[in-house]
Formats: sequence, structure tokens, C-alpha cells
Amino acid sequence: MWAMASQYLAFTINFGVSIYLARTFIGPDDLGLYSIAFAATALIAVLQDFGLVRYIAGEADLTAAKLRTVCSLSLVITWTVASLSMALAWPMAWLYAMPDLVPVMLVIGASYFLVPFAIIPTALRQRELDFQSNTMIEIAAALANAVVAIVLARQGMGALALAWGAFAQQAARVIVAQWRNGLLLPWPISFAGVMPVLRFGGGSSVLILSGSFGSRAPDLILGQLISEAAVGLFARAVGLASQLRFLVSGAVGAVFYPAFARIRDRGEALGPPYERVVACYCAVVWPSMAGLAVLAEPLVRLLYGERWLGTVSLLQWIAMAEFFFVALPMHMELPILLGRMKPLVHRNFIDTAAAVALFSAGAWYGLEGAAASRLAYGLVWFCIYAAFLRAIIGFSWRAMLANYAKSAAGTLASVAPLLLIYAFWQGPATLGFIPMLAGTLAGMGLWLATLWLTAHPLFTEIAELLAGLWLRLRPEATSTPA
Repeated sequence: MWAMASQYLAFTINFGVSIYLARTFIGPDDLGLYSIAFAATALIAVLQDFGLVRYIAGEADLTAAKLRTVCSLSLVITWTVASLSMALAWPMAWLYAMPDLVPVMLVIGASYFLVPFAIIPTALRQRELDFQSNTMIEIAAALANAVVAIVLARQGMGALALAWGAFAQQAARVIVAQWRNGLLLPWPISFAGVMPVLRFGGGSSVLILSGSFGSRAPDLILGQLISEAAVGLFARAVGLASQLRFLVSGAVGAVFYPAFARIRDRGEALGPPYERVVACYCAVVWPSMAGLAVLAEPLVRLLYGERWLGTVSLLQWIAMAEFFFVALPMHMELPILLGRMKPLVHRNFIDTAAAVALFSAGAWYGLEGAAASRLAYGLVWFCIYAAFLRAIIGFSWRAMLANYAKSAAGTLASVAPLLLIYAFWQGPATLGFIPMLAGTLAGMGLWLATLWLTAHPLFTEIAELLAGLWLRLRPEATSTPA
């Protein structure tokens, strides 16, 4: 519940701020400039984690000496990454012929100097399943980002306002993480027993770097082939789909890695719990993405205004592509947890190459072609990882396919009222807020009824959650016996 609170509150803050800025101060050009700068720095900045969060969360015997080594390694790696990210500012500005990239990249790169003071305390709280502290950390970070970005955007700083917001976010994360964990600084420096950490982090970093290249390359490719505005429109579509996905599923995702680590340590089979996770992921995220695709035009008009209408068709393609990515959650975390790093790295390279190749091919046909390529990539991605995960986890394809079918039925039920409204009442260009709300609420009711009728595992989860809440909140459970 704490993880869910963190996810929903942070989403509300970030989403509200993005709407306000998009409608008033930040246009597609400004967002495109920031996205290019962030993508360029992030290609290197992903190395700052070096797999240390996963190491801390999954290490069975985390001694004080190991923790000191991890802290020291984090300081060296992140400060090196921060320096390289800042040094990239001038070459990138020259490559894209955008002088304004320099200050934006310098501010983003400087924020990485703060990372080692937040990343280890946060990982320790996650290891202990202390999601109350993680909630405080993420909410403080979101608020700091929001306040600084809005104040500076109102002063006409454009993309630079977003960069300083990112810096403030990292600073707030440091302050609250240190407070909640107890002061934990990466000194005195110690590298005793560093080799196991380096071996784990090296393989993990290759994965992260490969994945980052695949996810950040679209911004860099569009910036070269089309324009800053195209990058801004694409980034808005990806951001909206990603925010919704993390809103409905990201909170529990933070719990899964340490939870599966405990299942592994007890020697229990991972297949049945993974089937349950997949069922619940699909049952929640698929209807959300389908609804986002159906409501793309009225939502963009309502939230961001007319100048962002170029996002509509992009958002529809990207939302539908999410169906594939949600169908196999934790495709990186579980192989790492089970010591299958090498085959995972091989598949990740193939995955990244496919993503970049398909996106580049689509971008030659324009912005919509680039977005449509995500759907083709989603299918390729699923094929790359499906057999591999089946081999190491041992799930049943019969159970998975049954759950996919049940989730698909719930998805169709959830959007049926909106499609009927389009057909017999108001189209996407004229849909008002009240019909949109009515169709969404009716869809939610039909979705829940379909989960019950199909005996979907998520319906059991919801019933157990509500029963647990009732036991905690009823008066006789909280009163003190005489």
C-alpha cells in the first residue's frame, strides 16, 4: 500500500505539472530540446547505477564490509559518469547544431554528482521492504522537481527550467534518503572484496547500457532525421503512455524483486507466482493502454491543448505496443536473480539492435512511421524473451495463455462503452468530459464483472486486498482489549 501511495502521489504531481507546463510555457520545441539533452546524457548516466541497487536488494549476505565497498564503488562510478556527461555537452551541441543544448546538458550532468548519496540508502530501504521511506523519498523528489520547474518556466527559461527541476529532484532525493536510512556516506573509501561486486555490476551495466541505448535512441534519431518539435511530440506520447503504465502497475513492481528473491532463497518454484504476476499485470495494464488509445484525441485536447494534437496518432501506436511489453514482466530482473546474466546479455543485444533498426526504418517514413514501428518491435521483443523466461522460470504456457485470454476479455469489455459512444453519440473530436467519464466508469464496471465471470486471478487479489483492509480498519481490530 505504501508503494502504491508513492506511485499515485508522484504520478499526480508529475502529471499535473506536465499538463500545466505544456499548456502554458513548454511547447514541443522546448520539450524536444530537453529530451535530446536528457537522452544524450542518459546514454552514459545509466552506468551510474552499475547494478548496485539489484546487488543490494538480492545479496543474501550483505555485510557491513560489502556495503562499504558498494558505497565506495558507487561514488567513483557516478562521479566519473557525471564528468563524462557534462563533457558531452559541446560535441552534442555541435552535432545537432543546437547551441542551447550546452547549458541544459551541463545542469543535467551536474545532478549526477548527487546520485551516490541517494542510491545506496534508497536500495537499503527497498531491501528491507520499507516502502514507507521510499514513498517519502519519491514524493519529496517529485515536489522539488515540480516547484523548481514551474518557477523557472514562468521566468521564460524553457528547457533549462526542466533541467534545473531534474537537479532539484535529485537533491531532494538525497536529503530524504539520508534522513530515512540514517547518515550513510561513501567514505572512508574501501574496495575490499570488490571483485564479486564488479562482476555482478559489469554484467548488469552492459544490460542497462544496451537497454538505455534502445530506449533513448528514438529521441536522438528523430532529432537528426526530422526536428526538435518531432522529438517533443514523440516524447509527449511516450511519456503519457509510460506514466499511465507506471501508475497502474509500477508500484507493485517495486515489491516484486525482493519478494522473488525471498522465494528463491526458500527454494520454492517461481513458475506459479510468476503466472499470477503476469495475469494481474495484463488485467490492469492492457485495459489502461486500450483506453488510452481509444481516448487519445479527446485526452490530448483536454489536457495539453490544440498545439499537441500531433501526439494523438503516435500515442495510439505506442499504447498498443505496450500490450507486448506487459505480457512478460521482469524479463531482466528474474534472469539476474537466477544467475543467468550471460544469456540475458546476448538476448538484450538482439533486442536493442531490433529496436533501433525498426525505429530507424520507420522514421524514414515520417513521425507516424516511427511510432508504428514500436508495434512491430513489441512483437519481436516478445519472441526474443518468451522461450528464455519459460526455460529459467518454469511457468506453464497453458496457464499463461488462459490468463492472457481472460485479460483480453476484460480489456475488450473495458473499452466497449467508449466505442459505442463513438459509434452512436459523439466522435473523438467532439467527445465531452461527461460522456468520456461515463464511458470510462461503465467500462470499469464491465471490466470488473468480466474478471469475476472468468475467475481471473486479479479478482481474487482484489478480494483479498479489500478483506485485509477491512480487518485492519474495523473498530474491533484497532481497539485495545480491556
